[in-house]
Amino acid sequence: MVPPFDERTDLFAEVPEIALRPEFQAQLTTMLPLALATSTENARSEFVIAPVLLELWLLKDRKIGLLSGVEFSFDEAQGLNGVCDYILTRLPEQLFVTSPVLMLVEAKNEDMKRGFAQCGAEMIAAQKFNEREGDAVDRIYGVVTIGELWRFMQLEGTRLQIDVRSYHIERLPKIMAILLHLTR
Repeated sequence: MVPPFDERTDLFAEVPEIALRPEFQAQLTTMLPLALATSTENARSEFVIAPVLLELWLLKDRKIGLLSGVEFSFDEAQGLNGVCDYILTRLPEQLFVTSPVLMLVEAKNEDMKRGFAQCGAEMIAAQKFNEREGDAVDRIYGVVTIGELWRFMQLEGTRLQIDVRSYHIERLPKIMAILLHLTR
């Protein structure tokens, strides 16, 4: 069961923007119109979200796990099972999900609210998975995005928060800074 959301906190106001590689910015500038014109969840995921997460993986010197479209089943009876769009882990294992899971990313076509519930359930499953594996972390993070708009979430204990701010892809230096902050 997903706890009630707290949407009143500016979770990442203190995180400063970072400079991005010009090649990365140019690539995303080229692909964003294609993703938005196609207007499907797959297009947004493949042309915008995956390149952003790949850049994060490179910025982290390939020292985190980045998995896409993997089954993550913790407890089917509680509804904590399903396929996650993206999972980021502390270890660079790419074949299967290892603990600790740090962040889950949900790609949506337009329905951000449904994404919050889905990502919240995934975050709870990740928290329980980490605890079971003996790798509990203080916070699990989540991202719900439609490619051009990014919203961040945080689960600490039983408190699930959604950042009060939405970040448009034009604020990519801030989005990347937050993603780096969440995987430190």
